[in-house]
Amino acid sequence: MVASMGAFATADTLVKVSTSIISPAQVMFYLIGGALIIFASMAKLQKDKLLDRRAFSPFMLLRYLAEICGMVGMIMALANVPISIVGAITQASPMLATMGAVLFLKENVGWRRWCSIVVGFIGVLLIIQPGGEGFDAAILWAILALVALSIRDLTTRLVPADIPSASLATFTMAAATLFTIAWVLFNGENLLPTEMNWFITIPMIIIGAIGYMLLIASIRLAEVSVVMPYRYSRIIFLLVLGILIFDEKPKPLMLLGAALIIGSGTYMMWREHQVKKLAIKEP
Repeated sequence: MVASMGAFATADTLVKVSTSIISPAQVMFYLIGGALIIFASMAKLQKDKLLDRRAFSPFMLLRYLAEICGMVGMIMALANVPISIVGAITQASPMLATMGAVLFLKENVGWRRWCSIVVGFIGVLLIIQPGGEGFDAAILWAILALVALSIRDLTTRLVPADIPSASLATFTMAAATLFTIAWVLFNGENLLPTEMNWFITIPMIIIGAIGYMLLIASIRLAEVSVVMPYRYSRIIFLLVLGILIFDEKPKPLMLLGAALIIGSGTYMMWREHQVKKLAIKEP
């Protein structure tokens, strides 16, 4: 999970740089299209199935939609909002995923974890400051990414264990590639822009794909309560990269909000782990 977050933070930085050269739609086309080639090749090398009727099941289609909306929100946010703010907001997704698990998967959550969820959302409000003088409507793209990626994480838990990670990623990227082609063409843009910088694009694709595979593996191969706290390392990575590369100067309220998200999310996962341990000990 830590390696995944480091890879994603690096890819986010390259995405932000790329959106200053080509359009967000074109960036997403290359990011998703490149990932599709990588994942399909991995699936073939591992002799995983790429033809599976379950790829068209309702919850899989929901996962594809969530992934697409999350990617659009993430790329648009990175193009218009400081990278450290985008990272802090989107890392509240485990809290939304927990709420979704309660509502749709009938998981039990005690009052302590509900309190940590509330504290985490207070952190989000401190970052976006709705109604404040410094409110930027572009932050809503990050909120879209937060909600969509939470749904993606939730539906990942429902994926049958016998569907390999490379196949799952290939199915998702195939659906997203069709969307990105339509988005680029709808904007009247070229799929092969002359101003493309391959020295930025190729590392962006490879590093993003590595992060995606590591994320899926961490969620599917280990207890969520164990790996999820390490997801907040992405905030640290993005804070450092934002300061070093984009000369960002995080405000105190933003740092406080990020600290609340990290603290509440970590406590929530720790508490979930403790509850499971107690349940196992009981006869």
